[in-house]
Amino acid sequence: MNTNKLIIEDGAVYSRQEAAEALGISLSTLKRLIAKGHLQVSKPDGMRRVFITGESIKAFLQGTTIEKGA
Repeated sequence: MNTNKLIIEDGAVYSRQEAAEALGISLSTLKRLIAKGHLQVSKPDGMRRVFITGESIKAFLQGTTIEKGA
């Protein structure tokens, strides 16, 4: 079991896979969050690649609430 967590840094750019790993969620869950507008990404015209900044990941986390017993 890998217990090393990716550190989210301001100014860094992450792939979808790296962002999913940093958040501890599946890639399909991350894609749903992006599709619903919960996580901001950049996608250059004509490219399939999606870029996610550290600031975007942190902003997403700051907009969530922590539930007791979760």
